[in-house]
Amino acid sequence: MFVTDEDYKVVIGDTALKVISQVSAENRANAEAEAREEMAGYLRPKYDCEAVFSAGGEARNRLVVMYCCDIALYHMAASLPQKMGMEIRKERYERAVKWLEGVQAGKIIPDLPAALDDEGQTVSGALRYGCQKKQHYNW
Repeated sequence: MFVTDEDYKVVIGDTALKVISQVSAENRANAEAEAREEMAGYLRPKYDCEAVFSAGGEARNRLVVMYCCDIALYHMAASLPQKMGMEIRKERYERAVKWLEGVQAGKIIPDLPAALDDEGQTVSGALRYGCQKKQHYNW
């Protein structure tokens, strides 16, 4: 698993995590899978998401882990009756999405493995364009 119990302690307490996940390992696993896929949607054009989310221990990017926890908690909290504690979850979710949008736009450059094309070249995600030198025909 990409996210561990210890990772959640940065953003939520143990008791609150049990309440939000409704003490269901399946509910928590589904929310984490949804969070990883949501993050991958932003990161996939430039970064190797398989390598990012298969990393373990200290090899993981700490910001990616924290934002993955925030997004997973947001999805878990959405299923609670009366949306208990939803304000802080929504705020942290929006902050995570804002960071992901910054990464996608190229304004934020995290330390993540770059995506490679079929020839092993780094995928830049940028579009190259140009034209030939302007011709001057003076007849």
